[in-house]
Order: sequence, then structure tokens, then C-alpha cells
Amino acid sequence: MKVAADHLMEVITKLLQAIGAGDKEARLVAKILVQADLRGIRTHGCAFLPLIAERCAHGLLNIPTKTMLITDEGAITHIDGNNGLGQVAAAEAMQLSIHKARNHGVTLALIRNTNHIGFLGYYTLMAAAEGMIGICATNAAASVAPWGGAEPFFGSNPFSIAAPVANGAPIVLDMSASVAARGKIRRAQRLNENIPEGWALDETGCPTTDPAEALKGTLLPIAGYKGSGLALFIDLMCGLLSGSKYGRDLLTFHKPIGPTGVGAMLMAIDIGRFMPLARFETLVNEYAAAIRNSKKAVGVERIFLPGEIEAEKADASKSRGIEVDSQIIEKINVLLEQKDLAIRIEEK
Repeated sequence: MKVAADHLMEVITKLLQAIGAGDKEARLVAKILVQADLRGIRTHGCAFLPLIAERCAHGLLNIPTKTMLITDEGAITHIDGNNGLGQVAAAEAMQLSIHKARNHGVTLALIRNTNHIGFLGYYTLMAAAEGMIGICATNAAASVAPWGGAEPFFGSNPFSIAAPVANGAPIVLDMSASVAARGKIRRAQRLNENIPEGWALDETGCPTTDPAEALKGTLLPIAGYKGSGLALFIDLMCGLLSGSKYGRDLLTFHKPIGPTGVGAMLMAIDIGRFMPLARFETLVNEYAAAIRNSKKAVGVERIFLPGEIEAEKADASKSRGIEVDSQIIEKINVLLEQKDLAIRIEEK
């Protein structure tokens, strides 16, 4: 089903408010979820609403979200997410990082004791919109085995970085340390589809294309030992250094078994401290053009930059509507009915 972005935004906001979120955080989280769906990142969009509602019903999510500043010194920010909505803590951390970068050039914010923060590109794009380079990473519940292992230890531990471009959409990398995000495995299971070879191992350590077996087993890291090493250091920064959970101690957001203990890291780099922003943006624009116009491999019609496919998908979704799985729509409409809200998700 295709749903108008404004309509989906209204539905999500009202449902979050009915669950207990404050007006401001409900609008913020709704915006982040809708942005994910607009860009085609369905695993991080409105599909998370039923999970948020479930955790609230089990008393495992503290909303309204009340973050706490642990450290606020110079270029450093340390935030306790108080087991609230991760999007709220991450947006606050990046906003503070952007503000501080005006004074210090480079800033670092760490978050402990939060939850899933949504798609990371949202926060790095916040920095790019302010003429900065944004960096964000977060750890997650164990789903990836160390290289050579067959037992989950690291999370998919995503990472994002974005930079502004003159007269165009920013370049934004948003990726996980695993070959595929665990959300894609869950979606394949929900739609009764197989997953590609090379995504996961079953619980015996053998390759599998069955999403159910993959969820019992482990995801594979990108680029072998390199992805494993990336996942390790993201866990050290976001979990161990922030004072949050790490390794096997992290709990999944997808089952109401306890606070997740997610940690996150956000950075902002003020480009103007190194060269005039306009000069940088022009150079990046020329650099991007050189990449696009470089010699293409056989069968390739176009070379895409990181985030370019998602940006074009967002533009198309704004006019044509956002594609939402019918099962997710059904779950959300049931929640709306349970909360005595008259509104329902309707097709565009």
C-alpha cells in the first residue's frame, strides 16, 4: 500500500502521543520514522511503532523521554538516555555537537542507556545541513559472530557519515557492520521470502538462505575480518566507553525481555575551520561528478554515490506515496483502534 507522507506523519504522531510520548518528542520520532520510510529503509520506519507500543505496555520504555546530561564540558558531551526513545537522545546529542562545533571545531557526544535510535543517516544529515561533516555510530544486540566464529557476539553496529555538497543532496553513507541489517532478515521472514546467500549462518555455523534459521544463527560481517573489526570498535566506543552495555549484554528491542542498554556516538566537524565551506562544497561537487563520469564496468549504466539512491527514492515517495507493508499497516491500525483514535492509515 502507498501512503501519503503527511498522513503517515499524522498517524504516527497521534499514536505516539496516545502511548505516552510528549508532543515534541512524538513529532520528532514520527519525522525520523517517516524519513526512513521515504528513503526506502522500511526496517527503520513505521514498522517500529508496534515494537514501541509493546515495550511501553511491558513497562520497558520510559516515555516521555527524559535524558540527563552527565558531562557537558568543552567539546565533550555525555548523555544518559534514561531508557527512553533513542531518537530523542540521538537528536539531542547531535544538536549539541553541532552547536559546540561552532566553538571547538570538532565535537564528540556519547550516549548510554538508550534504545534503538532509528536510521543513522538522519543525524549525520543534521550536521551536513549545517555545513558540517556528521558522524554517528551505535551498537546493538548480539547478531554477528567474530570473524571465524559461529556464535553472535557483536551487533550489526551501524555507522553513518555525511558531508554537504554544493547545489545538491549531501553525500551520506549509512551502513551496518554486517552484510545485511537484522531488520532485513526479519522482514524476509515476515514476507515468507528467502534471504540471499552470504548474509547469514544457521546456529550450526552453516550458510543459510532461510530467515528463520538465520535469526537463530548469526549474521556475517561485511568484508570478513574487516567488518568484524569495525563492529568491535563501534561496540568499544558506543558501549564500553559510554558506560552502556556491550557485547552479549545488550538486549534486543524486538522482544520485551528487558532494557536494551544501547549506546551511541555522534560527532560534528566544522568544515569552516579547515577551509571556506563554499570551497569545500564546490570541491565535493566536482569530486562527485568525476566519480559519476568515470569509466563504468560492463553492464553498469550509472555510478551512484552513497545515499543517492535513497535520496531519489525519497523524492519519488513524496509525490507518489510511501510503500508500507500491509502487515505493518494492519498492526498499526489495530493499535489505533485500541487507543480509541479515530484515524487510520489509508492508501494515498
